[in-house]
Amino acid sequence: MLVIDDDPVIVKLLQVNFEIEGYFVISAENGPSGLIRARDDQPDLIILDVMMPGMNGLDVARSLKAAAETRDIPIILLSAKAQATDVSEGRAVADDYITKPFDPLELLDRVAGFLEDRPSRNGE
Repeated sequence: MLVIDDDPVIVKLLQVNFEIEGYFVISAENGPSGLIRARDDQPDLIILDVMMPGMNGLDVARSLKAAAETRDIPIILLSAKAQATDVSEGRAVADDYITKPFDPLELLDRVAGFLEDRPSRNGE
């Protein structure tokens, strides 16, 4: 699993929660480095912050879904933007959209739902 977020506290929180559940987690601190990690590491799933400086999460998701090597990787967007238009725009480019603050157990459930019955892409 790849976590792309510019907030190191959120990255650490997600990493700890997912590793406790047995997931292998890698991270990137911004959109451009996230695109590289996704292409190079082929994660089973990507958790992506929407509001990041430079390249925002919506642009990252669009780029990932446009590329043949990453288009099938499920993307869950995390965002403090909770208005209906924000959620709708996010779901148009990603597989799911969760608003912050989020319930870590709900996020774990959503991730598990995406990964059920999917063969691992990276052997982890």
